[in-house]
Amino acid sequence: MPTSLHDVRRDAFNYVWDRSIPPALEVRSGDEVLLHARDASDEQLHQGATATDVATLDFAHVNPGSGPVFVAGAAPGDTLEVEILELVPQRWGWTAIIPGFGLLADEYPDPWLRISEVDAEHGVVRFSNEVELALRAFPGTIGVAPAEPGPHSVIPPSRWGGNLDTRHLVAGATLLLPIGVEGALFSLGDTHAAQGDGEVCGTAVECAMDVTVRLSVRTDVNVTAPQLHRGRPGPARSGARRGAQPRRLAGRRARPRPRGGLRGRERRVRPADPRGRRRAELGRRRVPAARHLRVTCAVAARTRVATRRSGERKACGRDLGAVGADEVALVAGG
Repeated sequence: MPTSLHDVRRDAFNYVWDRSIPPALEVRSGDEVLLHARDASDEQLHQGATATDVATLDFAHVNPGSGPVFVAGAAPGDTLEVEILELVPQRWGWTAIIPGFGLLADEYPDPWLRISEVDAEHGVVRFSNEVELALRAFPGTIGVAPAEPGPHSVIPPSRWGGNLDTRHLVAGATLLLPIGVEGALFSLGDTHAAQGDGEVCGTAVECAMDVTVRLSVRTDVNVTAPQLHRGRPGPARSGARRGAQPRRLAGRRARPRPRGGLRGRERRVRPADPRGRRRAELGRRRVPAARHLRVTCAVAARTRVATRRSGERKACGRDLGAVGADEVALVAGG
């Protein structure tokens, strides 16, 4: 049976996860859905915006999620398979340093804003005169309604999905989500034109876009947390190796080889504890200011997580070849 494409209303979006929010659309398992994701500022920032507008952002109206979408037949305990089919960005995006937000926030107290040109035809984001990024569109926020009642913030991720900010959720990827409520109540938003592994400054290249996904209910796969797959995962096998665990989103292992975008390898690793971290050391020839380095890492750098211990954030390295990896030592959080 051919799938149907359903269009979520442009005015159907919310600022929290809540199982009590009425669905904007009901679809069948296997149907394709077009969602209109607004930018993370919910249009508070525009092409003519300045750093002054960043300082006055209303945080009660950020990260709107398009939806929710009710998937018929989805029940608690099932798994929702989300296939990312297509992302069509608008022609510009923004990256900001927001006071009090992001890693090293205490060292960058002033607001800052960069407007980038998003060129979908050529597959690039023109971030500045010095930096051109590959266009790798993906949704930063994606998930289903929590089983727990009441409103839940869109900012932290959870077992139900949320603000995952995982740059591998590009077209062709599949995300598996545990279902906690009838119909799943799927939503998506916070779309990015480019991002590194983690938003070092708290933002990526934030960009509104239209996103097409295919939503399918899976009863042959059981997950307890988001799982990212490159392609469509097969059914669970009774003969799987004993003790083998599926790859979870939070536990994906990065491959230590340079590829696309900013090239290079990890250079230095330093503790990222907020009390003991040292300042970033700058390569003066290529990075004119500390804040430029910080936002460039947010939109393009690749992270290697070395260690994580209970109650302690250890160290990460970042690939910074295109901005002078030999000249830069960045303190990055896990």
